[in-house]
Amino acid sequence: MSENSQLLPCVMIPMAGQQLLLPNVSIAEIVDYASVERRDNAPLWLLGDIQWRGLTLPVISYDIANGGKAGAPASSRGRVAILNTIGEHHNSLPFLAIVTQGIPSQARIASSQVQEREGEPGPADLMLVDVDGEGARIPNLEYLETLALQAQQG
Repeated sequence: MSENSQLLPCVMIPMAGQQLLLPNVSIAEIVDYASVERRDNAPLWLLGDIQWRGLTLPVISYDIANGGKAGAPASSRGRVAILNTIGEHHNSLPFLAIVTQGIPSQARIASSQVQEREGEPGPADLMLVDVDGEGARIPNLEYLETLALQAQQG
């Protein structure tokens, strides 16, 4: 098998002082943050809702859900990443949204470029990794789906 066929198309999503690493297939779309509608009395990690393809999706701050401080984008480069859900509630919640701190970038990554990193993952992290020496986090999508379900029911 050639090296090219072993590359996984991925997206690096900028967060506060870190990047999230996700396979391309987990991203449904990247949209502008300006369309987020705030919600009164919401948990800190819930930045509001976004209307997308006829659905109302909760917008989650990964940084706050993971124990950090950053919420809404610090600059006009912030976006909302619409993610495909994978859990048992996929039929009732096929998508969720997380806010980014910049414009996501695409990358083709070989497994040899990714190394598990030492450190304590947060509740929204599945794993801490280094990608070619740059720190990144692989998100725990099931945890994010649980938060999105709470927001949807609340």
